[in-house]
Amino acid sequence: MWKDKSPGVKILWIWTIGTAAVLVANVATSRVRDMNKIINTPEQSPSPPNDLQTTDSIITGTVLDSSLEKES
Repeated sequence: MWKDKSPGVKILWIWTIGTAAVLVANVATSRVRDMNKIINTPEQSPSPPNDLQTTDSIITGTVLDSSLEKES
């Protein structure tokens, strides 16, 4: 059956299979690289910054205090 095919069709099949192999290899190496990055990075626990919470409460407190003074 392969002997009956024209040279152009054979070249197209080789080109298609080769392209698919290159794409699969690229995807596999990028996945392995991403997994290595995830494994090798140290775990950092995200802690909420305490400064922003105190700043927000101070800002809201001063705005409320000044608005209450204006009403009086």
